[in-house]
Amino acid sequence: MSSSPSRPCAGRVAVVTGAGSGIGRATAVALAEAGAHVLGVGRRKEALEETARAHAGIASLPLDICEEGAVDRWGRLDVPVNNAGATALMPLAETDRSVIAKLFEPNVTAPSLLAHAALPHLREVSGSIVNVSSTYGHRPLAGGAHYAATKSALEQLTRSWALELARDGVRVNAIAPGPTETGVLAAAGLTGEAIDEVRSYERERIPTGRLGAPRDVADRILRLADPQGTHLTGQVLTIDGGLELS
Repeated sequence: MSSSPSRPCAGRVAVVTGAGSGIGRATAVALAEAGAHVLGVGRRKEALEETARAHAGIASLPLDICEEGAVDRWGRLDVPVNNAGATALMPLAETDRSVIAKLFEPNVTAPSLLAHAALPHLREVSGSIVNVSSTYGHRPLAGGAHYAATKSALEQLTRSWALELARDGVRVNAIAPGPTETGVLAAAGLTGEAIDEVRSYERERIPTGRLGAPRDVADRILRLADPQGTHLTGQVLTIDGGLELS
């Protein structure tokens, strides 16, 4: 299928989980601007509808990401983007079995099930899986070890799937954002004051002196999804303003 440099995903179909806000919304818009038909998936109906209003190429499907139903919408799928996930700060002394399960279900199990359901389509079109990890998928996070562990698991899934599927023409890569201006901390239950403290602390540690913007991450996801990148697979690209160097 032909495409132009300005619309590298023309005619292709993408599913973006967690598309109601932040990185997911920015990614849905970036893919649609690149010519893709995008299905934004998530739990929040109104937020997804707002994302869909941002571009005519985006449709929305309110759905728990741990359920099935997104893959066969248009009978074709070129790019599943596993963006949705959960965050929780939980020191070892406060370990809670239910919190561990709530982290692993959306961060590891759901991406696995979406990739599994998408695989027959991806093999037909030499598609590309993009997983959204975190800089804490490969660096320690005191007080948030279980969250970091889920992202580390996702990065290992990325590498292993890439090796497994390379001969099928299916590429698998991941993006690992650092602290980014999204609502993830609020969703994790932190107060406004606590969020301000965390963001200030993060900003001081980032060499570029700022938090990431959702579009910073979305633009790199678009590059990983570009069908012209046929030799790029098994990679985890960190976008964190140099935080992992500090």
